[in-house]
Amino acid sequence: MYNSEIISYEISKKPTLEPILKALDEAIEITSVNKSNRIFHSDQGWAYQVKQYTSRLDDEGIIQSMSRKGNCLDNSPMENFFGILKQEIYYGNKFYSYEDLKEKLEEYIEYYNKYRIKEKLGYLSPVEYREKNAA
Repeated sequence: MYNSEIISYEISKKPTLEPILKALDEAIEITSVNKSNRIFHSDQGWAYQVKQYTSRLDDEGIIQSMSRKGNCLDNSPMENFFGILKQEIYYGNKFYSYEDLKEKLEEYIEYYNKYRIKEKLGYLSPVEYREKNAA
């Protein structure tokens, strides 16, 4: 939530626990530079409530935060990102294969993080904002 950067993600054909845990492990590694007060926020999806997920957070000393049931406003940063993503690459486009869609999503996330400026970040991209404020 600091800079709206997408830290980690996995794209999968099926909703299984494996890609979710893989993305979690990547996020844990990336955020391990500063282990104090890490909070992982999610909706109340099944995967975020299973023991493998919650135990991994506990083992790392990470606070788990979940949206209230039926309240999309609690997860508004991600809902906002998904809305922007759908507007900018999904609506009006046709994807002829899983691989095509996956490639477009990966390209978009890189663009979003590195080049898409945000007014609330002083007209910097999320990565530019993080790097400027890291000094």
